[in-house]
Amino acid sequence: MYELIVEQQPDTDLLDLLEQKIDEFNAEHWEVKQRFPLAVSVKDEAGALLAGAAGRTFGKWLLLDNLWVSPELRGQRMGQQLLLKLEEAACERGCEFVLLDTLGFQARPFYESNGYQMQWTQAQYPSTGCKYFMTKSLLDVSA
Repeated sequence: MYELIVEQQPDTDLLDLLEQKIDEFNAEHWEVKQRFPLAVSVKDEAGALLAGAAGRTFGKWLLLDNLWVSPELRGQRMGQQLLLKLEEAACERGCEFVLLDTLGFQARPFYESNGYQMQWTQAQYPSTGCKYFMTKSLLDVSA
């Protein structure tokens, strides 16, 4: 016998265990077992972060998680430089593609101007906005 329980505020142990179970299942079926972190940063003389990009390489893919540029460096092509360095480093790890998502008020035009193509839009996210999922081939970057 079992009991089906809806938890409005689930314990983090439950959430962690569920993620662990999915990871174990995936590991049995995927040829690629690990995601390796990768980041590029820009810091001032005092070590304060001014800009950065971070993601994970996973087989042939770079999964871009974050790209941020401080207001004082915006408009100076810093985002483009970060993106290019991250893509180059991913190519060195054998990546051929990038996957990212960006919200409607964030950076879709920026990514499109850097060769990314929109694959699909999640409308009404989280309520009235949208989330764009974009990809890019890195085959030209590594050439």
